[in-house]
Amino acid sequence: MEYLYQKVSYLKGLAEGLEIDKESKEGKLLLHIIDALEDFADVIDEVIEDYNDLEQYVEYIDEDLTDVEEELYEFDDEDDYYPYEEFDDDYFDDDFDYEEFDEDDLEEKLDE
Repeated sequence: MEYLYQKVSYLKGLAEGLEIDKESKEGKLLLHIIDALEDFADVIDEVIEDYNDLEQYVEYIDEDLTDVEEELYEFDDEDDYYPYEEFDDDYFDDDFDYEEFDEDDLEEKLDE
């Protein structure tokens, strides 16, 4: 952001070096434009600072939310996500293809 302040300072120095008349219409216009550019640089600097603060705040919230989720759901490893861990191997029918079936296969199984 420093480069914006450098450019505005350069324009101010250039205006002083050219001895722009502060009383002429053109001189007033140019000097006010330079002042407005300095104000823009200040606002942009503040916006960038606010954005960085907000980004850091969101990271803190994300970390806290992760801690809360871990505490609430107590997920330690992938085994916790498997819903059939309480069932033994007899629960599953080895002859049935659990991934692919159509309604006819289901009716045949139910008729057996």
